[in-house]
Amino acid sequence: MKKFSFLLIFSLLLFTACKKDHVDATNTKTLQSSINDMTASLPTIQQIKFNEALYILKTFGVEADGDVAELKALGQLIDGKKVPEIMTMADQVAQKNGIEWASTAPPSLGEMNIFGTETAKETDPNDVKANSLSITTRPTGDDGLGAPTSIQIIPRLVDNAGNPVSFTGAGLEATLEVFSNGVKLLTAKNLMQDNNFKGFNLKFSSIPAAKVMDNKIDITVSVKTTAKTFKMTKVGLDVNPDLLKVPAPPVVDSLAVPQDPAVIDPNNPNATIPATGTDPNAVPAAVPSTPKQPAADPKTTVTGFLNNVSSQNLKAAYNAASNPNWGSYESFANPTSGFGSVKNVSVKNITTNASNANSASVNATYDVTDKSGKTTALKVTFGLKNVNGDWKISSYKINP
Repeated sequence: MKKFSFLLIFSLLLFTACKKDHVDATNTKTLQSSINDMTASLPTIQQIKFNEALYILKTFGVEADGDVAELKALGQLIDGKKVPEIMTMADQVAQKNGIEWASTAPPSLGEMNIFGTETAKETDPNDVKANSLSITTRPTGDDGLGAPTSIQIIPRLVDNAGNPVSFTGAGLEATLEVFSNGVKLLTAKNLMQDNNFKGFNLKFSSIPAAKVMDNKIDITVSVKTTAKTFKMTKVGLDVNPDLLKVPAPPVVDSLAVPQDPAVIDPNNPNATIPATGTDPNAVPAAVPSTPKQPAADPKTTVTGFLNNVSSQNLKAAYNAASNPNWGSYESFANPTSGFGSVKNVSVKNITTNASNANSASVNATYDVTDKSGKTTALKVTFGLKNVNGDWKISSYKINP
């Protein structure tokens, strides 16, 4: 009997010792098993907060698309971490993303389960009954000259009559996607805990200027409830072009010692003489071939491009470009957000700003009239590159 008791106690101790007190992200199975062990060791309220913390980190603490990829990235983030460390990380992520959540606050996000294996419960606060999603947008901020610095984007879940539905204590994943001319510019996420959700504050300084066409963006907001994901899109929102994000200029090392150029023999201009200090007996390096110089002025390409856009010969206009920001021909010719919306172009002035064998810059001033009759005056800088002896438009920047 004593031997049996000893074995029983030993077995219990062995079982307890095998329980993990830290995350093991070797694979999905060990991740779930270790998290279950850590959760089971906590009081009931702390179990809920721990699950909320994991959800915060999975949703906002990692960059990945899809539940499987997010779960894998979460495992890499918290591998080897214990409960207090994970709680601290979740506090930091919530604060960084402006989420009203704290590890020391009461449970507030409903039924959170990062592995997605539980079915919805009758009392699940995330099971919000709604008919659709509405979006309100308004310019906010002031750049000192009376112009806005951002757009406030506020989604609301509404019923059949368009009235906001009432709910509290939820943790609905809200996602904002920003596009211009069909190209995704950025993605942001937040938690919608009730229908007084403050939404997203989209700062113009976070939007890359090089990818914005005609100073307009499109937005899509989605809100995920237990039963359904609601989605709404708004197109043609104005942005302040002066505040868009522009890459910092490259840093030039002012202390770098310039290399001596090769000496040109006036009697044989195609040959090079080694610069002073080089070995005259050394075998000369191969001279790289010179790219074929375009015969035409680069502004001729821009003139033809604008004429083709004006006449809606969009295939010819697209073929005059090699601009990755314009995407496919379908995006380029889109009748809503692309050049397909143009009715007429009236050119006022075109000048070549700079040009060498490989690249050129052309400034153009012109009026664009869209198919609704609205006319906009534009000052645009076209960047061009040499492609097999032809000038191709490689960039397009609207100037203030």
